[in-house]
Amino acid sequence: MSSQLAMSVMSAAEFGLWASLAFLFWKRKLYRRFPYMATYLALRVASMPMLLSALYVQSKPWGQDYYWVYFFPYWAVYIASAVLLLLVCIEVFRSALSALPGLMKIGIVIFRWAILVSVVLTFSSISFVHRGLSAVPDVAVALMRSVSILELCLLAFLCLSMNALRLTVRDMAFGIALGFGFMSANDFVFAAFIPRASVMTSTLQFVYEAMILVALAVWVVYCVLPEAVRKPVMMPANSTIYRWNEIASALGHTGTQIAVQQPANSFFLTDVERVVEKVLTRNLKGRESES
Repeated sequence: MSSQLAMSVMSAAEFGLWASLAFLFWKRKLYRRFPYMATYLALRVASMPMLLSALYVQSKPWGQDYYWVYFFPYWAVYIASAVLLLLVCIEVFRSALSALPGLMKIGIVIFRWAILVSVVLTFSSISFVHRGLSAVPDVAVALMRSVSILELCLLAFLCLSMNALRLTVRDMAFGIALGFGFMSANDFVFAAFIPRASVMTSTLQFVYEAMILVALAVWVVYCVLPEAVRKPVMMPANSTIYRWNEIASALGHTGTQIAVQQPANSFFLTDVERVVEKVLTRNLKGRESES
């Protein structure tokens, strides 16, 4: 089997796994829990045949003048995927902290700010050596690199806090984070080795595609197997995480308003109470003396 045919077979297998994953996601109604993940899967399934067809046209000798048929759709899908992945990270984070609504609320705010800072730093670090349309790949790759770092950080957070959050390995939120973390690590390794050994480019391409197939297979397994029931978070009232959750829940609430009396009025009422007590005391003493 030639290398080109082998890559075509792997690409067809990847499309089959994406389509199977989207079907299982819809069948189990996981789109209600992870709507942005469902949108991301739909984008991949819809765009992959179109991009492969455009790539086939461009690979032909007569298709060299039609580079834009593949260029514009590919990078448009690439940027849209990066934006959707940011939203997927947020909904996975929200699902993982659903047992602690207070921490989830404040955590989502912090997570959004982290995304904003990461995106700003990413765009500020772009050199913009290329001009015009040639700068689109630089921007898209930098944005996806920022997303990949956030995905790895999210996976690390879930791994470190699984016991505290009562999150099991079979939970779908952890499965989504695991698959994206695996893909992100694959992207970083692939990008690190390409400039150093250009001779291994074809071999690395096969390894890269194989790792994507493994990540997709893991997601398919998560969708096929029944998800474990998540246990409620039980903790003592004096625990630190419980206090943090209560403080985070109280943030943003104005609370109940109470009326505070003026000092002058309080002094006046105190004097009235003393006069009443004296009158009652005299009356009691008078009745005792008469009896």
